[in-house]
Amino acid sequence: MAITYTWDCKTVDTYPTKDSKSDVIFNVHWRLNAEDDTEDKNTGTIYGVESINTDDLSTFTAFADLKESDIIGWVESFLGTDKITVYKANIDAQIAEKITPTVVTKTIGV
Repeated sequence: MAITYTWDCKTVDTYPTKDSKSDVIFNVHWRLNAEDDTEDKNTGTIYGVESINTDDLSTFTAFADLKESDIIGWVESFLGTDKITVYKANIDAQIAEKITPTVVTKTIGV
């Protein structure tokens, strides 16, 4: 079974203006989604928010010029490979639990 991971980093918080710049991103709301390649297409996800230091805007990119791939790069850089590996393992465990549950909730008398 193979698992495919995809980032969703489309939602951001911005300052309308800061240091004469417009729409300065200071938070990225990210989600790492995964889906296996089985017939059932089991899924898992983990999410969070990363803060961006806006003290130095010398490398500022205008909001209109940003792509989601730029934001994904920021998030991956902030999180680092070790934390991303842990998150992927967490998602893998979510998917494994769906395939072979270790706990099943049932109702008596139904």
